[in-house]
Amino acid sequence: MRCAASGGVARAVSMRPVSLRTRERTVEPMARRTLRQRLGSSVVDLERNRLQKRFHGLDLTPLEDVPLRRPIRVGGEVSRVIIAPRSGVPTLEVMVSDGTGNITAVFTGRRRIAGLEHGRAVILEGVATREADRIVVFNPAYTLVS
Repeated sequence: MRCAASGGVARAVSMRPVSLRTRERTVEPMARRTLRQRLGSSVVDLERNRLQKRFHGLDLTPLEDVPLRRPIRVGGEVSRVIIAPRSGVPTLEVMVSDGTGNITAVFTGRRRIAGLEHGRAVILEGVATREADRIVVFNPAYTLVS
């Protein structure tokens, strides 16, 4: 039997089983530790860590440290979008989370904003206030992040 890839001669391939111990030695201790942490963490903890890593280094205020009644610049991932009437006027309420907390952006007179949908990263700029048990920013300037 002739084979062009091996110089014209067919060669037998060894089918010996690979030892798991051999594979374990090649895995770095850091990778094993990371895997152990990920397997031992809850889904909520993993999501929180993912969001914090995604928005780290963008010079944003963490949502847990947002000062009230002062200009803020925060970012996060859209976790909920609802249309809720306020005094007969339609308002779009967008809940944003960055892994440290949540903030609700309220856009009055809007039923929809193109590109602002669940799972999208967004940066909000405005003045935060407390409304009942949540932090709200009314009609903020927003930037969609890819």
